[in-house]
Amino acid sequence: MRVISNIASLRDVRRSWQAEYKVIAFVPTMGNLHQGHLNLVKEAKMKADVVVVSIFVNPLQFGPDEDLEAYPRTLENDRKVLSEMGVDVLFTPQVKDIYSRGLEQQTFVEVPGISYMICGASRPGHFRGVATIVCKLFNMVQPNMAFFGEKDFQQLQVIKAMVTDLSMNLTVHGVSTTREDDGLAMSSRNQYLTAEQRTLAPTLYQRLQEMRDKINSGRRDFSRVTSECCEQLAQAGFSLDYIEIRSADTLLQPGHEETKVVILAAAFLGRTRLIDNLQVTLN
Repeated sequence: MRVISNIASLRDVRRSWQAEYKVIAFVPTMGNLHQGHLNLVKEAKMKADVVVVSIFVNPLQFGPDEDLEAYPRTLENDRKVLSEMGVDVLFTPQVKDIYSRGLEQQTFVEVPGISYMICGASRPGHFRGVATIVCKLFNMVQPNMAFFGEKDFQQLQVIKAMVTDLSMNLTVHGVSTTREDDGLAMSSRNQYLTAEQRTLAPTLYQRLQEMRDKINSGRRDFSRVTSECCEQLAQAGFSLDYIEIRSADTLLQPGHEETKVVILAAAFLGRTRLIDNLQVTLN
């Protein structure tokens, strides 16, 4: 596995692959890799000739009171794991190279509508930061396909919309959420949880499953189903950011003809923000 930090060197490698007509897959990450990330790499390796993984903690998507400085960085261990998996290139750019004119002067990409709702309402500017860095990385790597986890469901929809709107020549693949044995969605931020919080954390997914079961039983009073879940989670000790039932296709409020919805949730345990979602096909 080659470790490349320089954009020009990455493009040299990219040109050699292109000359050999190789299919290139890309998995962008912020590092501190867990099994969820590795499952993205496995999917990429099954569908492409070569795989590029990037590790870049993107300051543009962190708010002023969020955990940019504390975000876990484990580059050496990540490098070892990716090498053992047979990744072809690990791309590790520096902030000065990605944002050469500084964050305040950076041209940005913003997907309207979908970026401002749900998680975007709670974290203003977050999806602008996500869309901008993903667009820049796509321009650097120029992959044929890219892989993202469905745990960040809204992020996935933002990226798909950006790719469509900007006529990018690549396919975006969503990969199912990887969970711990007790159901907790894997996340780099789970390590912030105390032992007591970690025991409680799977309750979030359990309550989403109960919401799914209610919908599958025929309930369509979505606002009441949501409020029941909110009450249960608050009683259990969660500080809720949001729980929403939305169209899985548009993330708008579901209409009468909706065939598939997604339950989206974000909640705090202490200072740790957990997100999760569950898609439900309506009978």
